Parts: sequence; C-alpha cells; structure tokens
Amino acid sequence: MSNIPEDGDPNCVNQAPAPTNGKFRSRRLHLFGLDSDDIVRAFFGGNATIAIIVLGLIIFFLFREGAGFFGQNGAELNLYRKSGLEYADYMRVQTDAFFDLSKYLTSIESEELTTLVKKDGLPFREAKERTAALHTFTDDLRMSIGPMKALMDKQVAEAIAIRNDFKLHPDSAELIARRTALLASRDEFHRLNEDLRTHVSAVLANLPEADKRFARRIEKFRGMAENYISASRRTDRALDAWNPDKPVHFFARLTSFLFGRNWITNSYYQDWYGVLPLLYGSVLVSVIALFFAVPFGIAGAIYVNQFASVWEQRLIKPYIEFISAIPSVVIGFFGVIVWGQFVRDASHWEILSWIPGFPISERLNAFTAGTLLAIMAIPTIFTLAEDALNNVPKAFTEASYAVGATKLQTTSRIIVPTAMSGMISAVLLGFGRVIGETMVVLLCAGNRIEMPPLSDGLAACFKPVHTMTGIVAQEMGEVVPGSTHYRALFLVGTLLFFISLAINYVAQKILRRYSISER
Repeated sequence: MSNIPEDGDPNCVNQAPAPTNGKFRSRRLHLFGLDSDDIVRAFFGGNATIAIIVLGLIIFFLFREGAGFFGQNGAELNLYRKSGLEYADYMRVQTDAFFDLSKYLTSIESEELTTLVKKDGLPFREAKERTAALHTFTDDLRMSIGPMKALMDKQVAEAIAIRNDFKLHPDSAELIARRTALLASRDEFHRLNEDLRTHVSAVLANLPEADKRFARRIEKFRGMAENYISASRRTDRALDAWNPDKPVHFFARLTSFLFGRNWITNSYYQDWYGVLPLLYGSVLVSVIALFFAVPFGIAGAIYVNQFASVWEQRLIKPYIEFISAIPSVVIGFFGVIVWGQFVRDASHWEILSWIPGFPISERLNAFTAGTLLAIMAIPTIFTLAEDALNNVPKAFTEASYAVGATKLQTTSRIIVPTAMSGMISAVLLGFGRVIGETMVVLLCAGNRIEMPPLSDGLAACFKPVHTMTGIVAQEMGEVVPGSTHYRALFLVGTLLFFISLAINYVAQKILRRYSISER
C-alpha cells in the first residue's frame, strides 16, 4: 500500500483546514491578489501620489496664471514709454522729491514751535518769533517749485491724452507729432531744474540755526537736500538719453516687479507692480514675530521638558498648545480693538519715552502685527522643540549624570546641543507659519505700501506696512480675471511659493548637517 496520506487523513500536514461555519478562513488577507502589507503600502503610497499630484496642479496653476503678467505688463510699459508719459514722469518724480524736501523742513519748523510752546512753556507769539527765520526759509523753499510744477502738470496732462489716443490709433502720425512737441520742453525743464538746484544750495548755505535739540534733524535735511541736488542732475542726464522708441525688454519687466518700490493699481496715470515693499513688510513683521516667539518657545520647551514638575507639565503644555486652536481672525480682532490701542497709549507714557519712535500715532503697524504673530508661532516652536528634546537618547543623559554633571550642565551641554537640529527646524517652521499668515497682518499691519527706512532703527517697527499675503487677500476679490493686476497677484503667490521652498530647503540642509555631525 502507498504511504502517501489521503485527503481527510488527520496525519496529512499539507491538507487544507476544514471550513468553519461554512466559511473559508485564510491565514493571510487577500484582495485582488494583494496581501495586507501590499494594501498598507498602496494606501500610504497612494496618499503620497495624490499629494504630489495636488502640488503639481498648484504649481501649474500659479505659473499659468502668473506667467502672463510679464507680457501684459510689458505692453503697458511700452505704451507708457511710447506716449511720452515716461518722459513726463521724470518731471513728476523730481517735483515730488522737492515737495518731500520742503515738507521735511516744514515738519522741523512745526516740531520746534510745538516744543517751545508745550515743553518750554513759551507764549505762542514769542515761540513764533524765535522760529520766524526758519519759517521764512521754509516758505521761500516751498514757493520756488511753482514754475516747475506748472510745467510738469501741463506735460503730464498732455502725455496722458497721447497715451489714451495711442490705444486707439497706435501708428498715428499726428500723435507722434504731438509727442515730439511734448519733448521740446526738455530745455525749459533743464533750466528750471538748474534754478532749483541753485536755490536749494543757497538755502543750505544760509539755513538759520535751529534749537540744538533739532540739530540731528537739521543735519538730516542737509543730507536730503544734497541727495536732491545729485538726483536732479541724474534726471537731466536721463532725459537727454531717453528714447521713446526703445522697447522695454523682459529683464526690465522682471526687475520692475522684483525691485519696484511702488504697488499702484487702478491709477489714471500708470499702474505699477513692485513687490519689494510687500516683501519688506512680510520680512519685517516676521522678524518682529520671531524676535519674541523664539526665546519664549525654545525656553518654554526646555523648561517644561527638563525642569518642570509633573503638575506644571500638565498645566503649561495644554495651555500653550491651545493657542494654536484660536482662529487667526479672533487674534486679529483682539489686535485691532485691544492690543493696538494699548501699544499706542503706552507709547505716550513718560517712562517709555526713551524707546525710538515713541510716541506713535497709529495703532496698526508692523509691531502690533508682529507681536500677535509671535503668539501664534509660539505653540509651533514650543511643540516641535520639545519633541526634539524628547528624541535625545536617554543614554546621553545617563552618561552625563554618571560623570557627576548637574541637571543644568547636562541640559545646556548635552541635551540642547544634541537637539539643536530639531530646534532649528522648529524655528524655521515657525518662520514659515508667520510669513504665510494672512488675517492678522491684514487686520493689524496698517496696510500701507511703504518701506520704513532701517536707518530709523527701532522706529521703523512702529510704522504701518503691507505684506504679500495681505495684498493678495485684500485685492483678489475685486480684481478683473485675466487683467494685469490679476496676474500680478498670482505672481506674488508664486513668489511666496518659492520662499516656502527656500525655507524648506534650508531646513533640510541644516538637518542633514547636524545629523552628519552627530554621527
């Protein structure tokens, strides 16, 4: 007889188990030929694939909508040059610079008069007599711009009319003749510019001596006047070299967007899309936020992880992490109604008068928005920094204690340096959190497209600014789809996208560097 067991023999080890309750029990789950491990891999791999597809669609959409900006804006800039409006704009910019110079001298006179009356207690008439010489120079300087302004207003009005007609008749010989007549005023402009330079030089030579408390501002005025004289000579040379038929090349369009200092839309004169003040505002607000968030977030994580008792950890951690659950619009309303008003009122306290920029006149500014963003960034930095501290191997701590190190020495020399890569990542992610925030900066930053000069020191932090996220949120709902303005906003979003990529790249480089050094 054969020794091979037959089906149903209990000694047959290869025999399939008998069905239970009429159902077949398998040792491994099979679905369409895949086991459980394959299904898990497919699930997570599918999520990653979907994420990559979505990211690709976002990139494609941003580039598709934003790339057309340079072509449309280039056509507008070519028309701006061809019509002679760029020529007239040289005059307008020069005139505006003179007005800024005159306004600054007027502000010195006004501040000196106010100081003599309110702080020194002089009667208004006596204070007016002490500032009479400066007042005379201020009025004289202000009135000297009259002939130049009259010429500028006439040329700008004619250039705008020529531009509007060029849109309808691009090759009209009559319009070219009108533009030639417009350019004939170049010699008169040079003469008036020379007269203004002579007058400003005379003002500098005979400027009356002001109160010593305003010596710094007088010196700043002298510097502004000298810069004006130099700029006016550059304007003369630029007008002599100006060619209305020279096309605006792509590099000029790119630099006008990246380094332009004006963001002006829906203007009867000329629209400008310069992202530099928006980038400046975003970076300034983010730096203020990180200045407060990094010390509090990192120090809080170190204390809670290394020194706090159990009940302190149970109390502190949930409350810090709860901040991230507060909607940003609520924090923004708090900044508008409570925090901004408090900062403005506190700036008038005598005890804080030593702070540059105090007292401030506007409650919505870069400092108000930055401090509120710091509150939003602290939970991110705190949580990630504490996770980095938790990931330090226990053997490092035990070895430090074994050689007699104290708790403070172990924390400062072993644990924190080991977790440094994670902490830097936490700071970078906190930076990404604040630079991409929209609602708080839209409500609290002041939304003024200006670049407070860094030469003002801390006073620049208390000036209103606008940000890239704020301008997109503010203007996207009102813009005409497909217009130059519409595509400019998408280009701002594309720039934000590249900034995020750069932040992540730097974070990865830092992580890799510290990981190599630790090994």
